[in-house]
Amino acid sequence: MPVVLAAADLDALVRALAGRGYRVLGPVARDGAIVIDDVRRATDLPIGLEDVQGPGRYRLERRDHDAFFAFTLGPHSWKETFHVPVERLFQIRRNKEGFSVIPDATPRQRVALLGARACEIHAIEIQDRILIHGEHPDPRYAARRSDVFVVAVNCMRAGNTCFCASMGTGPRAERGFDLALTELMEPGDHRFLVEIGSDEGAAVAAELPVRPADPEEKGAAVLVSERTAATMGRRLDTSGLKERLQKNLEHPRWDDVATRCLACGNCTMVCPTCFCTEFEDTTDLAGETAERTKRWESCFALAFSHVHGGSVRSSIKARYRQWLTHKLAGWHDQFGSSGCVGCGRCITWCPVGIDITEEAAAVGLPEKDG
Repeated sequence: MPVVLAAADLDALVRALAGRGYRVLGPVARDGAIVIDDVRRATDLPIGLEDVQGPGRYRLERRDHDAFFAFTLGPHSWKETFHVPVERLFQIRRNKEGFSVIPDATPRQRVALLGARACEIHAIEIQDRILIHGEHPDPRYAARRSDVFVVAVNCMRAGNTCFCASMGTGPRAERGFDLALTELMEPGDHRFLVEIGSDEGAAVAAELPVRPADPEEKGAAVLVSERTAATMGRRLDTSGLKERLQKNLEHPRWDDVATRCLACGNCTMVCPTCFCTEFEDTTDLAGETAERTKRWESCFALAFSHVHGGSVRSSIKARYRQWLTHKLAGWHDQFGSSGCVGCGRCITWCPVGIDITEEAAAVGLPEKDG
């Protein structure tokens, strides 16, 4: 049974989570963008802010309202909370007997994700499938995922680069949460409809000043999601897309996009599902200590596919084609789903505004005469 929490009481949710020992992470406005950071009180959230996004374009603007979650997505995703950008794995120290290996401690954290959108919950599920349940599980990732409380937020507006409705990943969270909030704003009545998705979520809700939702409020929450889906900024026809991409590896569109792509790797850094990494070994100047570090890497880097004799994908065309076809086609073969959740970050944060929905739709179309 959904309940209603007054917007003025949102701070009670933050306090309840902190009181249970969770480090509360959520969206905050910093340096002109929405990023993920510690939330110690509800006023830390980006109240009254909306983002304006387009291909290669992002800015925050203040609006004449007090909505907590009127923005869509910033450059940060929850990926960095569990699949961290840089992580030391172990040290090797010289001693009288030779050397000793000192593994870094397994990470322990108890975190609450406040404001996870539906597409991002799907992205976390995809990373779990690969990094916990895959053929080569990552125990450090699994440790970070072991004690997490998820407060989802159903989007009240769609961004210009969003296409989660096409991917079946949003804008409404259907699973993977402990509590899900839908922000309802009417003159003189600002509140959240709260859906409960787990026993832990029910226990937290029991600590809050809530009341049962009435039928009108339930209907209003549904209308918020329907309106958001209807105003989605982008769409992608996924019917037959996997086969079309894999059958058109020499389509002229790959040459076209290669003339625009900078191979900067921004799309892979902001993507909530990309998980490629590299390992770096370093030593101190005295030769007494060495350490191994894991860090994010991008398939757009020339050295990423380097083997003896050179790189397997030496051209930007080959690297862009690898990224897009793996994300939208090969991922199905490897992991049983698309690797894209339709968040649109790769479009917004591409310096030259390359649009994955446009490129994927163009591959396989007949060539124009002349």
